[in-house]
Amino acid sequence: MQAKLIFLHALSPLHAGTGQGVGAIDLPIAREKGTEIPIVPGSSLKGVLRDACQALHGNGTCTRIFGPDTDNASAHAGAVILTDLRLVALPVRSLAGVFAWVSSPFLLQRLARDAQMAGLSDAPKEPSVANAQTVLVSSTSTIQVNNAEVVLEDVKLNAQTQADTWANWLAPKVFADEGWQASFKARFAIVHDDVMAYLLQVATDVTARIRLEDDTKTVAQGALWYEEALPAESILAGLVAAQPNGEAQPDEVFEKVSELAQHPLQVGGNATVGRGLCRLSLA
Repeated sequence: MQAKLIFLHALSPLHAGTGQGVGAIDLPIAREKGTEIPIVPGSSLKGVLRDACQALHGNGTCTRIFGPDTDNASAHAGAVILTDLRLVALPVRSLAGVFAWVSSPFLLQRLARDAQMAGLSDAPKEPSVANAQTVLVSSTSTIQVNNAEVVLEDVKLNAQTQADTWANWLAPKVFADEGWQASFKARFAIVHDDVMAYLLQVATDVTARIRLEDDTKTVAQGALWYEEALPAESILAGLVAAQPNGEAQPDEVFEKVSELAQHPLQVGGNATVGRGLCRLSLA
């Protein structure tokens, strides 16, 4: 089985949900049970890619790569395998530089493990953040206040210029444009895992949605709910793998997925209100 890294960059808020929630948020986003890290389920992305492939190439190519429909499921398996996409960098409000792309040692450690599985041996080592009051930034950082501190949401952190290795490795894999690569490096930050756990709870988009009665312009009975989304500019990553299935070879699978990644895609729910516009890149 061959594998490649696949990155997802959210161009608008992204709601990959889990149905009705039990807390204050009625429609929460999907998260890993043990870590609370936001994810986009592999099944969601596979469905999006399958629909895009069918629109571009028709049923024949779609069936060979993604497998037959439910009625013919026993004919053969699909040749493409998609893991869940896990968060790599969360956009968080910053006192300087508007926002920061924030990651943590644990998130990057898991990304490096995936990179190794994809045959990329140049992934940097897990960064070391001394304590919860420290943040690592790049040498071109624009998110520092007085070249000494970074303020993310309501968290004040002491900056150390030690994030260049990861920023330089990630930027060209997520962004093809040199301007966006420079912007990513300037806004990249690595915080302690404990700080990241806090930001994962407070830095997502939570929106109140209502449905109005047309004649009175008041909220319809029971038509007020809260839904959560990953903010625009979120970056996630996972693995896309290919296995021979008697119908398609790995090279063709990666070629077709790379082709589909050239077009913006809609992932998750609430497409008609602008949610889930994303772009993909393979590394």
